[in-house]
Amino acid sequence: MRSPTRTPDWLLERIALGELPPEELARARAHLLREPDGAARLAALEADTAATLARHVPAEVARHVASQARVHQARRERPVRRFPAIAAALMPALAAVALVVLARPEGAVPGGPETPVEETRVKGLEPRLTVHRQRAGAAEVLADGALAAPGDVVQLAYVAAGRSQGVILSVDGRGTVTLHAPESGAGSVPLAPAGTHPLPGAYALDDAPGFERFFLITADAPFTLEEVLIAARSLAGRADARTSPLPLPSRYTQASFTLEKSSP
Repeated sequence: MRSPTRTPDWLLERIALGELPPEELARARAHLLREPDGAARLAALEADTAATLARHVPAEVARHVASQARVHQARRERPVRRFPAIAAALMPALAAVALVVLARPEGAVPGGPETPVEETRVKGLEPRLTVHRQRAGAAEVLADGALAAPGDVVQLAYVAAGRSQGVILSVDGRGTVTLHAPESGAGSVPLAPAGTHPLPGAYALDDAPGFERFFLITADAPFTLEEVLIAARSLAGRADARTSPLPLPSRYTQASFTLEKSSP
């Protein structure tokens, strides 16, 4: 018979993805690992996620993208070349995560105070970006600051942590600003409030030197692109563009993810 305090599957998913505030994550993970089968359940979930990503990412698309990625036209707000097949390949695993997070199980985080699910979904959790790279027929999860190369195909995904509107863009070592969401228009886009959500298409890194830095800018209400793009262009022209935040008012929340670029 299962223990009444056994970590539920929905919480196991969030532990595996790190989608809890730091203190809450540490408490929940410790509780899980004290359970007789806790470590095995966590390892099985992580292995299943990796297998799903590897099984569904098409190597043929990656080879095609790599051959096309040698041709680049650098300009301000350059159009981004999208590869929907890669995004579709990553969707099964990420969609499953979103469904789990949106569930409304009863109870609280094991070992912690009774907190409604609607609060733990956002409380203490900040918006962030995740990045996968297609490599050797598998989807590789990248860490912030990872080394990348021109032609690498990357898939961006966001965690909104309750914010309702956002913009995703990047700044590179050449000083170019690229819009990823929206790709055009005058305003922010609606964000799914909970879970991890991939953008519709993947994109190939160009030969801009130094780095590619992605930004997720969020707010609790719709906002125009103008102020965000002005801030991005301002930062792009500075020597500290690799590390400094966008010069934006405090009403915005911003998160960044940097890929260091190797020489072609």
